[in-house]
Amino acid sequence: MEGIELNIDGMSCEHCVARTEKALAAVTGVKEVEVRLEPGSATVTGEHVSVQDLIDAVDQAGFTATAS
Repeated sequence: MEGIELNIDGMSCEHCVARTEKALAAVTGVKEVEVRLEPGSATVTGEHVSVQDLIDAVDQAGFTATAS
């Protein structure tokens, strides 16, 4: 399994973290997600996961993501 690190901007509370985790977990191939409010980052583990799909999922959740 591969691990992907993302920087996430715009989260301000634990509700934001939960929303982001749910969005990332819904991406095809994702097995595990850990989102941290501080420093605004996420670690996603899965198989054949598209970084662009992860970024798009975060964008759709209302936040901005970039690959680390």
